[in-house]
Amino acid sequence: MAIQRTFSIIKPDATRRNLTGAINAKFEAAGLRIVAQKRIQLTLAQAEAFYAVHSERPFFGELTEFMASAPIVAQILEGEDAIRKNREVMGATNPAEAEEGTIRKEFALSIGENSVHGSDAPETAAVEMAFFFSGLEIAG
Repeated sequence: MAIQRTFSIIKPDATRRNLTGAINAKFEAAGLRIVAQKRIQLTLAQAEAFYAVHSERPFFGELTEFMASAPIVAQILEGEDAIRKNREVMGATNPAEAEEGTIRKEFALSIGENSVHGSDAPETAAVEMAFFFSGLEIAG
């Protein structure tokens, strides 16, 4: 496998509970390196733009309001097969179905407040990284 980059968000439920370091420790223990990171407060309009792909889904309003409710940590992770590895470390969307030791099993409060977001494909990762970061903000 080749070195790859992926996009990750530590969501408001986790930043409110000061879990950024604990979550990043799990990424790093899995061999992922943080090459860009910023803590920001999304506006509702920014959250709606980021999650526009879900705009027709019934949970869209609740999701975007939640994502604008407190700071998030947007970051780019790099490593061998980073997209797959990140999703493995995050665990299943539903924390009740997530494997032991995963971020969502340990830290998620519910399906909606599941502590992290991660890109699901190289194309998605490229779009999501570009939404939050310029080339100058990414450490090589």
